[in-house]
Amino acid sequence: MGLAAKISDVRQVFKHAKEVARIGPAQSDHLPALRVGLSVSVPLLVLLALGRPELSIYAVFGGFTAMYGRNDTYRPRLTHQGRAALLLTSGLAVGVLLSVARAQPWMLVIVESLFAVAGSLAADRMGLRPSGPFYAIFALGACASVPTTIPFWLAVGICAASAAFSIVVGVSGWVRNRTWSPAPAPEAMTADSARSRAVRVHAARYLIAVVIAGTLGVLGGAGHANWTMAAAAVPLAATNMKSRILRGIHRVIGTLAGILLTAVILLPEFDRTTLTVLLMVLLFPTELFMMRHYGLAMMFFTPAILLMSQLAYPISRHVLVTDRAIETLVGASIGMAVAILVREPKIGPRD
Repeated sequence: MGLAAKISDVRQVFKHAKEVARIGPAQSDHLPALRVGLSVSVPLLVLLALGRPELSIYAVFGGFTAMYGRNDTYRPRLTHQGRAALLLTSGLAVGVLLSVARAQPWMLVIVESLFAVAGSLAADRMGLRPSGPFYAIFALGACASVPTTIPFWLAVGICAASAAFSIVVGVSGWVRNRTWSPAPAPEAMTADSARSRAVRVHAARYLIAVVIAGTLGVLGGAGHANWTMAAAAVPLAATNMKSRILRGIHRVIGTLAGILLTAVILLPEFDRTTLTVLLMVLLFPTELFMMRHYGLAMMFFTPAILLMSQLAYPISRHVLVTDRAIETLVGASIGMAVAILVREPKIGPRD
C-alpha cells in the first residue's frame, strides 16, 4: 500500500469520529442483558453467601459466556456458548497459572501475545459473536495480575461452574417455547482460500498489537500492563477498518467516562458486599447498550471491571483510575494504528 493510501486511511479516523454519538436502534436488548445479569449475579450471590467476594473475578469471567450467541436460537446458542466457555476458561486458566508461578511482566507479555494469536484463530474459525478473543485475553491478563489465594483447580472450577450456569440460563427458554432449531452447518474454509488467509492476517494483527502494547506497558513502568494489551485488542474485534477505528474511539471515550463513574462509586469507601452488588448492577446496562453504542456500554463496563479488580486485589484508588486511563489510551491507539496499517487480503468470488 502506498503512502498516499495510508494518509487517506488516517484521514478516515477524523471522518469516523462524528459517528461516536450515534446510538443504534433497539434490538430487544433487554433479554440478552437480563441473561447476562442473571448469569453473573447468581454466582456472585453464592460467593457473597460463602463470605468470599474477593473470588468474584473468577465467576465474572465465566459469566461472560452469556454474552455470546445473544441472537441465536436455543440449539445454536448452546453450541456457541459452549465454545465461548472453553475459550474463556482456557484464558483464565493460563492467567491463574501465571499468577501461581509469579510470572514476571515480560513473561506475561509473551504468553498473552501467543494466546492472542491462538485465541484469534479459534474465535474466527468457530465464528464467535462477540467476535475475537478479547474477553479471554482480558481474563488471562487480569487473573495473572492478581495474587491467587486459592488452589488453581478451584479458581478454574469457579469460572467453569459460572460458565456452565450461563449456558443453562441461555437455553432455559426452551422449556417454555420447546423449539430446537438445528444448528447451521459451519462455513467451509479451505486452507488456501482468501478467507483463510484473512483469518491468519487477523491473528497476526492481534500479535503485533498485543506485543507492542505489552512492551510499551512494561517499559513505561505501567502498574497494569495487561490493561494496555487488552485495550489494544479491543478495536481489532470489529469486522472492518471503519468499525475498528470507531470501536477504538468508543473504547477511549467510554472508558474515560467509566473512570469518572468509578471515582464517584469508590469515594464513599463501600464495604465488599456493597461493591459486589454494584458490580452485579453495572453489568446489566453494559450488555443493554453493547450492540447499540459500544462507548456507552464501556461507561458501565469499566467500573464493573475495576470493582472486580478491587475486590480481588485492592490498590490505591488514585493509582487504579489513573493507570486505567493512561493504559486504555495507549492500548486503543496501538490497536487502531495496527488496524490501519495491517490490511486483510481481498476475498474474491470463489472464496
